[in-house]
Amino acid sequence: MTVHCDIVSAEEEIFSGLIEFVSVTGSLGDLGIYPGHAPLLTELKPGPVELRKQGGDEDVFYVSGGFIEVQPHKITVLADTAAHAADLSEAAALEAQKHAEHAMADKSGEFEYSRAAAQLAEAAAQLRTLQQIRRKAGK
Repeated sequence: MTVHCDIVSAEEEIFSGLIEFVSVTGSLGDLGIYPGHAPLLTELKPGPVELRKQGGDEDVFYVSGGFIEVQPHKITVLADTAAHAADLSEAAALEAQKHAEHAMADKSGEFEYSRAAAQLAEAAAQLRTLQQIRRKAGK
Protein backbone atom coordinates (compact mmCIF):
# COMPACT_ATOMS: atom_id res chain seq x y z
CA MET A 1 0.00 0.00 0.00
CA THR A 2 1.12 3.54 -0.69
CA VAL A 3 -0.03 7.08 0.02
CA HIS A 4 0.82 10.32 -1.79
CA CYS A 5 3.30 12.56 0.06
CA ASP A 6 4.37 16.15 -0.59
CA ILE A 7 7.25 17.91 1.16
CA VAL A 8 7.07 21.64 0.56
CA SER A 9 8.76 24.75 1.92
CA ALA A 10 8.06 28.41 1.37
CA GLU A 11 10.58 28.38 -1.47
CA GLU A 12 9.76 25.20 -3.38
CA GLU A 13 8.32 21.71 -3.55
CA ILE A 14 11.05 19.32 -2.39
CA PHE A 15 9.33 15.97 -2.98
CA SER A 16 6.07 14.69 -4.42
CA GLY A 17 5.31 11.02 -4.90
CA LEU A 18 3.98 7.76 -3.56
CA ILE A 19 5.45 6.41 -0.33
CA GLU A 20 5.05 3.32 1.83
CA PHE A 21 6.22 4.96 5.08
CA VAL A 22 7.37 8.31 6.51
CA SER A 23 9.18 9.00 9.78
CA VAL A 24 9.39 12.50 11.34
CA THR A 25 10.14 14.11 14.69
CA GLY A 26 6.96 15.71 15.97
CA SER A 27 6.57 18.09 18.88
CA LEU A 28 5.75 15.15 21.18
CA GLY A 29 8.31 12.69 19.79
CA ASP A 30 9.05 10.47 16.81
CA LEU A 31 6.22 9.52 14.46
CA GLY A 32 6.06 6.67 11.98
CA ILE A 33 3.22 6.94 9.48
CA TYR A 34 1.97 4.21 7.14
CA PRO A 35 -0.86 4.38 4.58
CA GLY A 36 -4.21 4.33 6.38
CA HIS A 37 -2.94 6.29 9.40
CA ALA A 38 -5.57 8.27 11.29
CA PRO A 39 -5.83 11.96 10.33
CA LEU A 40 -3.29 14.05 12.20
CA LEU A 41 -1.84 17.55 12.32
CA THR A 42 1.23 18.20 14.44
CA GLU A 43 4.20 20.51 14.67
CA LEU A 44 7.60 19.24 13.51
CA LYS A 45 10.91 19.75 15.28
CA PRO A 46 14.07 20.34 13.23
CA GLY A 47 15.47 17.08 11.96
CA PRO A 48 15.21 14.33 9.38
CA VAL A 49 12.18 13.24 7.39
CA GLU A 50 12.74 9.66 6.28
CA LEU A 51 10.73 8.26 3.39
CA ARG A 52 10.35 4.73 2.10
CA LYS A 53 9.20 5.30 -1.46
CA GLN A 54 7.04 3.02 -3.54
CA GLY A 55 9.25 0.07 -4.41
CA GLY A 56 11.28 0.25 -1.17
CA ASP A 57 13.88 2.93 -2.00
CA GLU A 58 14.65 5.13 1.00
CA ASP A 59 15.37 8.85 1.02
CA VAL A 60 16.09 11.40 3.74
CA PHE A 61 15.25 15.11 3.83
CA TYR A 62 16.01 17.78 6.42
CA VAL A 63 13.37 20.19 7.73
CA SER A 64 14.05 23.09 10.07
CA GLY A 65 10.56 22.81 11.55
CA GLY A 66 7.01 23.15 10.33
CA PHE A 67 3.95 20.89 10.33
CA ILE A 68 2.85 17.51 9.05
CA GLU A 69 -0.74 16.91 8.01
CA VAL A 70 -1.93 13.33 7.55
CA GLN A 71 -5.16 12.70 5.64
CA PRO A 72 -6.52 9.32 4.47
CA HIS A 73 -4.99 9.59 0.99
CA LYS A 74 -2.33 12.29 1.38
CA ILE A 75 0.50 13.31 3.69
CA THR A 76 1.83 16.87 3.51
CA VAL A 77 4.98 18.12 5.21
CA LEU A 78 4.86 21.92 5.39
CA ALA A 79 8.41 22.91 6.28
CA ASP A 80 9.84 26.28 7.27
CA THR A 81 12.87 25.31 5.21
CA ALA A 82 13.63 21.92 3.70
CA ALA A 83 16.47 20.32 1.79
CA HIS A 84 17.43 16.95 0.47
CA ALA A 85 19.74 15.59 3.16
CA ALA A 86 22.41 14.81 0.57
CA ASP A 87 22.64 18.57 -0.11
CA LEU A 88 23.55 19.39 3.51
CA SER A 89 27.14 20.32 4.29
CA GLU A 90 28.58 18.74 7.42
CA ALA A 91 31.37 21.33 7.53
CA ALA A 92 28.87 24.20 7.38
CA ALA A 93 26.70 22.61 10.09
CA LEU A 94 29.72 22.08 12.36
CA GLU A 95 30.82 25.69 11.82
CA ALA A 96 27.31 26.97 12.59
CA GLN A 97 27.20 24.83 15.72
CA LYS A 98 30.60 26.11 16.87
CA HIS A 99 29.60 29.72 16.21
CA ALA A 100 26.31 29.37 18.12
CA GLU A 101 28.01 27.67 21.09
CA HIS A 102 30.62 30.46 21.21
CA ALA A 103 27.93 33.16 21.05
CA MET A 104 26.00 31.52 23.90
CA ALA A 105 29.15 31.23 26.04
CA ASP A 106 30.19 34.87 25.46
CA LYS A 107 28.15 36.59 28.17
CA SER A 108 29.77 39.97 27.46
CA GLY A 109 28.83 40.08 23.80
CA GLU A 110 25.60 41.62 22.58
CA PHE A 111 23.43 38.95 21.04
CA GLU A 112 20.04 37.40 21.35
CA TYR A 113 20.34 34.25 23.43
CA SER A 114 17.19 32.69 21.96
CA ARG A 115 18.45 33.27 18.42
CA ALA A 116 21.80 31.63 19.19
CA ALA A 117 20.00 28.72 20.87
CA ALA A 118 17.79 28.27 17.79
CA GLN A 119 20.85 28.32 15.51
CA LEU A 120 22.53 25.72 17.72
CA ALA A 121 19.44 23.48 17.65
CA GLU A 122 19.21 23.73 13.86
CA ALA A 123 22.90 22.91 13.36
CA ALA A 124 22.60 19.94 15.72
CA ALA A 125 19.52 18.69 13.84
CA GLN A 126 21.38 18.91 10.53
CA LEU A 127 24.26 16.91 11.99
CA ARG A 128 21.83 14.27 13.33
CA THR A 129 20.31 14.02 9.86
CA LEU A 130 23.73 13.51 8.26
CA GLN A 131 24.64 10.88 10.87
CA GLN A 132 21.37 9.06 10.17
CA ILE A 133 22.22 8.93 6.46
CA ARG A 134 25.65 7.47 7.27
CA ARG A 135 24.13 4.80 9.51
CA LYS A 136 21.69 3.77 6.77
CA ALA A 137 24.46 3.69 4.17
CA GLY A 138 26.51 1.41 6.42
CA LYS A 139 23.73 -1.21 6.60
